[in-house]
Amino acid sequence: MYELENKYVPSSRRFGFVNWIGVWHLYKKEILRFLTVWAQTLFAPMITSILFLLVISLAIGNERGNVLGVSFINFLAPGLIAMQIIQQAFSHSSSSLLMGKIMGNIVDMIAAPLSPGEVTISIIFASITRALMIAIASIIVFSFLIDIEINNILYIIIYIFLSSFILGAAGFIAGLWAEKFDHMATVTNFFIVPLSFLSGTFYSVDKLPNFLQLISKFNPFFYMIDGFRYGFIGNSDGSITFGLIYLSLLCIITWFVSYILYKKGYKIKS
Repeated sequence: MYELENKYVPSSRRFGFVNWIGVWHLYKKEILRFLTVWAQTLFAPMITSILFLLVISLAIGNERGNVLGVSFINFLAPGLIAMQIIQQAFSHSSSSLLMGKIMGNIVDMIAAPLSPGEVTISIIFASITRALMIAIASIIVFSFLIDIEINNILYIIIYIFLSSFILGAAGFIAGLWAEKFDHMATVTNFFIVPLSFLSGTFYSVDKLPNFLQLISKFNPFFYMIDGFRYGFIGNSDGSITFGLIYLSLLCIITWFVSYILYKKGYKIKS
């Protein structure tokens, strides 16, 4: 058998430890992807939150009295914003991967000189950016509708980051797994939406029976919404410290799973 004298040997990376140029351009591409259809990706979620707020306030108003020391509407508003942060962060990364697979242009991302860590971080941070933009826009609009106050902006920022990072990574995993839009709809309708609704968005978990309270406090969405709400009203249903630790660990776990799956080419390489 003839053996080549000068075999091809892959060269070392010329971009340093991190390909910052590649990371920036993939992140920029993801930002432009949702800004191109801003009415659908930014405006629509905000309108949904406003409609929830208006309908519920018209239906029951403040008749339920105070919840965690504030009026029910002031309790409800941060929960609605957090719910949209959760759902939209998941939607961005999952749709990015799924559409890339269906349209066939995911090969451009695979062939790019980007490591799995750089790809996952770029797309997840684009999900965080989308969630942050929705949160800022919603807070501004809500301030015209109700007397909304910010108790601790640092906690608001931290919980936006942790929540959208986890859901961005979860969306990345779901986007790799899904092969068609029906698969993604299944995950959204049977997991993301129910967990976000049943996590204290519309009520205080103290009103639930003890058994359901225990279940709720294992739900990561509960800590996302509870911590975000704490930044506004200064009171919480659960432990803020435990929530920070719990969500930080989930950030690491979900990112690592998305990294491993993408590195192995799960459902994107034959």
